[in-house]
Amino acid sequence: MNRPPSIMAPALLAMGLTIGLIACVDNQTPPAELPPYEPGDAPVLDCVPDLDGRIDHTELTPNLGVPVSYRVSPAGVDRPVNLRGQVDQFGTRVWDWSATDGLDQRLEIAAEPLSDQWYASSFPDGEFTTLLNPDLNWEAVYSHDTSGLHFHGYASADETPPSGTTLVVYDDPVTLYAFPMQEGDSWASTGVIRNATLRGLPYAGEDHYVSTVDASGELWLPELTFSQVLRVNTEVTLDPALSDPITHRQVSFFFECFGEVARAVSAPSEEDPEFSTATEVRRLGF
Repeated sequence: MNRPPSIMAPALLAMGLTIGLIACVDNQTPPAELPPYEPGDAPVLDCVPDLDGRIDHTELTPNLGVPVSYRVSPAGVDRPVNLRGQVDQFGTRVWDWSATDGLDQRLEIAAEPLSDQWYASSFPDGEFTTLLNPDLNWEAVYSHDTSGLHFHGYASADETPPSGTTLVVYDDPVTLYAFPMQEGDSWASTGVIRNATLRGLPYAGEDHYVSTVDASGELWLPELTFSQVLRVNTEVTLDPALSDPITHRQVSFFFECFGEVARAVSAPSEEDPEFSTATEVRRLGF
């Protein structure tokens, strides 16, 4: 079959001729000389890691309203973890948490002003709030100063959620992370709870926190590598007034200026500080 004549070819040819004719006309006006490029001022970073082996209060400052994205394991799915890591040929301990299995989910967490929350008046010394438990939609209340990051208690994000209101206020805040933080440090705090509400029910008890910075080294994540992290092992014992105590362990990895970049949470009553199975794994990523 004969192909029909193309209507595009003449148009393209005409365009080419037009461009050619324009190019052949002498330019009577000399082009203006462009000024040289002048670079602008480089933005000043609020925090720059100095890799001195410790985290000062200025290197773990909350940045309100800025969402941070984490890879998290699905709810109810246990995951194997290697908390011991391996020592390489240079004597550096390395934790390789870079493997993915296609099951991770994305969780965004941002620190928000406490004044915007319904429970703000219950925490007169609190400063900001972040998500504490994504399954129950509880939010934690914190303050930050030169001595540490302090935990004042927690509340349900909504005042009247279907699962019941939660409002737990410590008599005195507990110190979650003491500054400066460096390998070998440890600290302990107890949060006393009176006249609280937990999922709509009256609640009282004590929460005991014991933390140790027990290792340092290099951490590999799926999208990021951190050359000098601190491993913080925290044992939390929840001691309700009307039931038996429950102990959990959480191992977190911190990097200067980035804060917590990974964590693993144990099953209840775990005794091994370097447990191998986690009920939650959280890694900074996308």
